[in-house]
Amino acid sequence: MDLYRGDPYWVPPLQADQRRFLDPQHNPFYEHADVALWLAYRGGTVAGTISAQVDHLHNEIHGERAGFFGFFEVVDDYPTAAALLETARQWLRERGMEIMRGPLSFSRSQGCGLLLEGEPGPPTLLTAYNPPYYAAFCERFGLRQAQDAYAYLLDLTQFAAYRPGDPLPPLLQLEAAVKTRSQARLRRVTWKNLEAVMEQAQDVYHRAFAERYDFMPMTAAEFAHFVAGMRRVLDPDLALGVEVEGQLVGIAIALPDANQVLRHLGGRLFPSGWFKALWLRRTRPISRARLMILGVLPQHRRQGFEALLLAELFRQAVAKGYRDIEFSWVLESNMTMNQMIAHWGRPYGARRYRSYRLYEMGCGDGAAHPEPAG
Repeated sequence: MDLYRGDPYWVPPLQADQRRFLDPQHNPFYEHADVALWLAYRGGTVAGTISAQVDHLHNEIHGERAGFFGFFEVVDDYPTAAALLETARQWLRERGMEIMRGPLSFSRSQGCGLLLEGEPGPPTLLTAYNPPYYAAFCERFGLRQAQDAYAYLLDLTQFAAYRPGDPLPPLLQLEAAVKTRSQARLRRVTWKNLEAVMEQAQDVYHRAFAERYDFMPMTAAEFAHFVAGMRRVLDPDLALGVEVEGQLVGIAIALPDANQVLRHLGGRLFPSGWFKALWLRRTRPISRARLMILGVLPQHRRQGFEALLLAELFRQAVAKGYRDIEFSWVLESNMTMNQMIAHWGRPYGARRYRSYRLYEMGCGDGAAHPEPAG
């Protein structure tokens, strides 16, 4: 399926990684989920793909009977899209699910929602990218908005332009106040302490995000799998924790936008992809980072610890040569985060530059009006 052939912004996923991700022998997600995968053919040619999955751990945590669809790709043909969506919905209905939600490619960290609108350009690492007709197809099928999410882009060159003696912007004002009145201290991540810090970070992650609409708990095996994958792109200087009395209470992790390199590899590391990737990293340094995780335990919020994490993260990013940083994905319902970015980010030229949407619908009969594929 040459869906993205000729698209200058498409970033092909690494084929070997995709195969391992979909293999139950290598992905611990399968330990608590039922999964089905389909291909749609037209005239002997693949015209679309979709998955359906029941994440039993998610339903246990959230107290609902929700199933998900993901890996949704389709040519510009509504009957084919409708056939794919109805196949996934029927499979979920047969397993007692009441809601179909998506697109979600197994987990939030691996691709979530449809790209609705925004500035042109390649997607950043692990964010959605799709043709614009996908949203129209989903809505025509009967799927409706479940939640929108945003990506913000912050110009780090504005942060670099600050000089001692200049009036402090709000973020640095709060950072200075927290350092004066609090015993909190930053904990840096190194390659040597990465595993130990991440082990503590798993607990912070679950407790900090448990109340979120899109929270997807990870088992110990899944978190280890996530950390192992993150190692391949991690810049330890962009991973920080904040401690109170020796206990980790908040984390911030930004990843270099490896898509700036991957888009040139054609989905293959072999036989020459590794050499090309190394050459690109040397000749075209990655200029953008994506803030994937920023969380503080509920009992330690409203104390300015987010400011400690962000201010130091910005300093480190500037020192390493990053020119901008993306905050994503930020739910529309996360008013605290949206307001915080607007307040602290405005002096640095932060702007909302892309929007995404997660859809849902009932799984019951008659909830949709698909048109049969030809």
